[in-house]
Amino acid sequence: MGEYLLQVQDLKTYFKVKAGRVRAVDGVSFAIKPGEKLGVVGESGCGKSVTALSIMRLLPQPPGEIAGGSVLFEDQDLLDLSEGEMRKIRGGKIGMIFQDPMTCLNPTMTVGKQIGEALRIHLKLSKDEAQKRAISLLEQVGIPAAAERINSYPHQFSGGMRQRVMIAIALACNPTLLIADEPTTALDVTVQAQILELINGVCTDFGTAVMLITHDLGVVAGMTDRVVVMYAGKVVEMASTDELYANPRHPYTLGLLGSVPRLDEERHSQLTTIEGAPPDLLQPPPGCPFMPRCAFARAICRTMPPLDPVAGDSAHLKACWVDVTDPAEQAYAERRRQARFERLLAATNSQSANGQSAGAVSASEEK
Repeated sequence: MGEYLLQVQDLKTYFKVKAGRVRAVDGVSFAIKPGEKLGVVGESGCGKSVTALSIMRLLPQPPGEIAGGSVLFEDQDLLDLSEGEMRKIRGGKIGMIFQDPMTCLNPTMTVGKQIGEALRIHLKLSKDEAQKRAISLLEQVGIPAAAERINSYPHQFSGGMRQRVMIAIALACNPTLLIADEPTTALDVTVQAQILELINGVCTDFGTAVMLITHDLGVVAGMTDRVVVMYAGKVVEMASTDELYANPRHPYTLGLLGSVPRLDEERHSQLTTIEGAPPDLLQPPPGCPFMPRCAFARAICRTMPPLDPVAGDSAHLKACWVDVTDPAEQAYAERRRQARFERLLAATNSQSANGQSAGAVSASEEK
């Protein structure tokens, strides 16, 4: 095996619909080293989960279609494997924690049988050995009275406990890579912290590499070594976690970080928002997909920029023509934001005035 455990190269995943093809993942490339923790962040609909499902080859075809690229795992292209060969890798060498455990766990099977199924298929354990291993896994993920709860069904567990069962299934066969797709969705804050601590601890103990998919930048800051920022099916920035938070170089990353409160430093300005909405992936705009929402946008942005290293740091990649650290560019962006705010304020005042006039007319008519 080479330097990287997983290498995703120019991956393209489209969905065929009546109106055309939705470019859900459009030329995504990144790599994960053995034992590394990689965070994948971005707004809902940017292609994070579809990327993970493409790696695992779990997309229904049709309507899904992997239109190009390669997924090298231990120097073997997963896209070239047969379905039988992929079944040996899923759950064996690559484990996955899905977003909603209630819909992913089988409601007609006890959690013990669901954990034991993977153990018997991949590790060839006997029924008794699989049950003992399943009890041990439930204890490992913090489920009390594991020997009794192993015969319980998913609906008899709370949301946090179901997520722990999902983690036990994903880690049952000691995979070399764990894909965690928003593992804390819909959980209480305290339970989220417990789940993340559990994933981090178990993977550190076993040297398991992690691909953590989330929209929570606070989670990424505390759990990952590197971060991939995705927008509209593309990678727009990639860097080590410390570098990305200290020196973001893409306007979209700036917007994401500006919208999150921080406890490690005093904030001197209000939290910001990213105006507008993500583009329609059925008909994406020409050039940079973030251009319609970007205050730094220039005419050159009508051409899609390559994902290139920033000056002085070959490990920090960005897909942007503009240097967002340039004071002149920052002043230009601030002027555009101010002009946009003034237009919005004027439109709001106009609507308010029209509403008051309409109300006055209605009142006079009533009299």
